[in-house]
Amino acid sequence: METKITERKMTLNDDIKHTKFMKFFSAVFYACCSFFIIVVNKCILTQYKFPSFMFLGIGQMTATIIILFVAKMNKVIHFQDFDKTIPGKIFPLPLLYVGNHVTGLGGTKKLSLPMFTVLRKFTILLTMIMESRILRKTFPSSLVFSVLAIVLGALIAASSDLSFNAEGYTFVLLNDVFTAASGVYTKKKLGMEELGKYGVLFYNAFIIIIPTVLASAYTGDLQKALAFEGWLSFTFIFYFLLSCVMGFILMYSIILCSFYNTALTTTVVGAIKNVAVMYIGMFVGGDYIFSWTNFIGLNICISAGLIYSYITFSGSSSEANVNPSEHTAIRITDDHPEKT
Repeated sequence: METKITERKMTLNDDIKHTKFMKFFSAVFYACCSFFIIVVNKCILTQYKFPSFMFLGIGQMTATIIILFVAKMNKVIHFQDFDKTIPGKIFPLPLLYVGNHVTGLGGTKKLSLPMFTVLRKFTILLTMIMESRILRKTFPSSLVFSVLAIVLGALIAASSDLSFNAEGYTFVLLNDVFTAASGVYTKKKLGMEELGKYGVLFYNAFIIIIPTVLASAYTGDLQKALAFEGWLSFTFIFYFLLSCVMGFILMYSIILCSFYNTALTTTVVGAIKNVAVMYIGMFVGGDYIFSWTNFIGLNICISAGLIYSYITFSGSSSEANVNPSEHTAIRITDDHPEKT
């Protein structure tokens, strides 16, 4: 009997170590993929002056569909075959994806980079609220305070650029809502055994791609992309195909990070990556304008983000394993934080 109990404890410890490793690995994998695709897309859109964000997105969705379909046909992966229940199971992810894309582009055009950055940080707070309300998650108070510190740092960083643009603010705040909701509902859909990680990826891209192509053709965006002279360059084609494949890998890394972590952790990892990109921009590119308020705000953001990461991945008080008898957890309500 004692031998069996010992074996079970060893198996449980191995499972815990594996889960901790996958939580950390999936977060790092997502951050690296997100950074790398920014570099590739910037090369395509800036260096080669490719005229269409939307066509690039269509290419990434096409790559996702082809890769997953071929893998399914060769029995490398498995997910549910298409039937009339699929749209209901995947809803509302396609609508959230489209809303996220449209409002994101609108906000980018209307606002300066500092204000866009600070308003996007509210995605973290909204994700925490939605996870608490929709998924019934509870969070240790230390995680809540680190999230609030990230938002505070972003506010300080952008305090020297308070130009008001009602349309731009509306676009970005809606973008925050769509992004947060997309992350939370992705986490919820991953709990459906029939779909799984690959089914969520495949059917989301499959449903979205048709209206995206129609919208691209209607706006003339598709014609501009097809008429682009760079298609005659082997180097450009290589970068375009690389972006398409990286688009699939990025979407997979988001799903993987959300699967092993919470939607909030996935959002915070993205925010830390964005701050890291801004740090790099201080030394590379030459377009960063230094100010003490911006610099102090960025340092608060990155410090709070690192504290959040330490609490989450150290395993001492992970949000996935909160013990109410050992930690003070906070459930976000409509009116005020309520201790549980």
